[in-house]
Amino acid sequence: MGFFENGAVRIHYLEAGSGFPLLLIAGGGLNSTIEGIIGAYPPFNAMAEFKAEHRCVAFDLRNAPPGKSTGPLEVDRPWDAHTDDQLALMDHLGIDKFMVLGFCIGGPLIWNLLKRAPDRIVAGVLVQPSGSRPEMRDLFYQNNIKGWAPQLIAQRPDLTMEQAEKFLTKMYRNDPDFVFTVTRDFVRQCQTPVLVLPDDVPAHPYDVAMGTAMLAPNAEVSMFPWKEPKERIPLAVRQIRSFLRAHRPETV
Repeated sequence: MGFFENGAVRIHYLEAGSGFPLLLIAGGGLNSTIEGIIGAYPPFNAMAEFKAEHRCVAFDLRNAPPGKSTGPLEVDRPWDAHTDDQLALMDHLGIDKFMVLGFCIGGPLIWNLLKRAPDRIVAGVLVQPSGSRPEMRDLFYQNNIKGWAPQLIAQRPDLTMEQAEKFLTKMYRNDPDFVFTVTRDFVRQCQTPVLVLPDDVPAHPYDVAMGTAMLAPNAEVSMFPWKEPKERIPLAVRQIRSFLRAHRPETV
């Protein structure tokens, strides 16, 4: 484990394994931390599963209260601030091109990486990705105003609830559609290979996940359901491993 400082931002990260680089983004929404990657909660320990063939990099999302990464609350560019951190971390580690696997909030963040740095992302795996349900447009704002903002403000006397509200409004209310970070037209034109493992809970809508898989020209999709019964999870992990092997470059 280590820390990387980039101006006013301090990112806590963990590396394991060797091989072609694989950035791992934990689920948990704005509470995303390394613990979600190393198996603190289901569906699988991504670091353990892929470190034998990849140089795995995990991190605490900036300003996740359970984590150790801190920085400004950029109320005008919430998604891009997180993408800045991910790209800067990979720069710090001397990594140019890489693959990325993300759970939950990792879905929108992967699409934003593909928008911001298309030449650097070799392939993406979106596991139970977040998306916006037409019938529950305000779900993420409400979840985070209760389950993230108060904890962050309690830890950071320099921040206010008003700032948190503005941050969440920009993140989840100003464009509360699809995957939040990109349009359907972007997905339709994206040539990067992606593998989608859909879920079907309020924050991980099946229709949105499948919508991205249907639109993206080089997309693949897992079986569904893949988490239940639990005996199916190793099959899903095997598919991820095969996908990563198929798309990683010959040389690191």
